[in-house]
Amino acid sequence: MFSKSKINEPGHKADDTSKPAMPEPSKSSAGEYKPAATPKAKPPASSLSADLHVTGNIKTTGDIQVEGTVEGDIRAHVLTIGESATIKGEVVADDVVVNGRIVGRVRGLKVRLTATARVEGDIIHKTIAIESGAHFEGSVQRQDDPLNGGKRQQPAPQAPAAAPTTAASND
Repeated sequence: MFSKSKINEPGHKADDTSKPAMPEPSKSSAGEYKPAATPKAKPPASSLSADLHVTGNIKTTGDIQVEGTVEGDIRAHVLTIGESATIKGEVVADDVVVNGRIVGRVRGLKVRLTATARVEGDIIHKTIAIESGAHFEGSVQRQDDPLNGGKRQQPAPQAPAAAPTTAASND
């Protein structure tokens, strides 16, 4: 009724047609070896250590962890402000987590102020979370697209109406 299969025995070899197809490395016309394309792993967050003081703007499409001091604007995908960090400028990111101090405007799709956060400035967000113990001084405004900087399309400015002129003179 039940018989032992010989496929799993050490000496048995299956025919080569049953092998799963593996992508083969490609060769360019010059004969160079190129490995098969593999998806790139997400790079780790860039880190600014506590002893670093940056004067100027920082812009990245990746993630950044700030522990030092930045005097300038920061734009990133995910921005984490460490407990020892101080930012003086505007912060713009998809996801902002504040553990330290920011003096300036914060714009983010998701903004989270932890219990150790100190923010002096306006927050423009899509979603926000403020933990008990966080210090915040400023205004909070919800927008569907907080990253665009409030630049809404406005109608073209009209030419100012000509002011009436008077030809009277006092002679």
